[in-house]
Amino acid sequence: GGLGSPMLMYLGAAGIGRIGIVDDDAVDLSNLQRQVIHATDRVGQPKVDSAAAAINAINPDVTVERFATRLGPGNVMDLVSQFDIVADGTDNFATRFLLNDACYFAKKPLVSAALLRFEGQISTFRAYEGDNPCYRCIFPAPPPEGLIPTCAEGGVLGAVAGAVGCLQATEVIKELLGIGDSLAGKLVVMDALSATFRRINVRRDPACALCGPQPTITDLSLHG
Repeated sequence: GGLGSPMLMYLGAAGIGRIGIVDDDAVDLSNLQRQVIHATDRVGQPKVDSAAAAINAINPDVTVERFATRLGPGNVMDLVSQFDIVADGTDNFATRFLLNDACYFAKKPLVSAALLRFEGQISTFRAYEGDNPCYRCIFPAPPPEGLIPTCAEGGVLGAVAGAVGCLQATEVIKELLGIGDSLAGKLVVMDALSATFRRINVRRDPACALCGPQPTITDLSLHG
């Protein structure tokens, strides 16, 4: 999508040796406004194939694992376990909660970002270590269905997706190399219309259903 496109291109250019892409969708003309990894002549192709072609055009030494499937409780642990770090650029709360829970159980760092219109946000979650919060500590439950539109429904400025996707690639590389200040325990919010960034400190929620002292979520069938 809009976040994954620039992120994948920069991770490939940086020389990340093996990248897995999970997406069950095909390239549509309406995607190209923000999903810059795709091209007009690849409309109709599976997005994983289009993205792999673009990555290997930049760096043919990158191994791109393509998973043309929808992420769900039945396959998420298998997919997450194959990689060192997970980057979430999805456009719905159910999948964000699912990835948060899976990465917590698998003890994998999760770099998560989201977009809407002229705003973006990004954080890193490593709740399996120390006193770091998880995604549920910030957002305990999904909002009522239909309250928050997806990017397709509410729109997003393509350049905002590019900016936040590049930030996400930066945070992935930082986590892999162990450099700089991690965004674990912090939420960065970008407002393109005012050209401002806010960094908010986030604490673990003692009542968190996943990472609190008395968790109530013990399997991935309860990710919503």
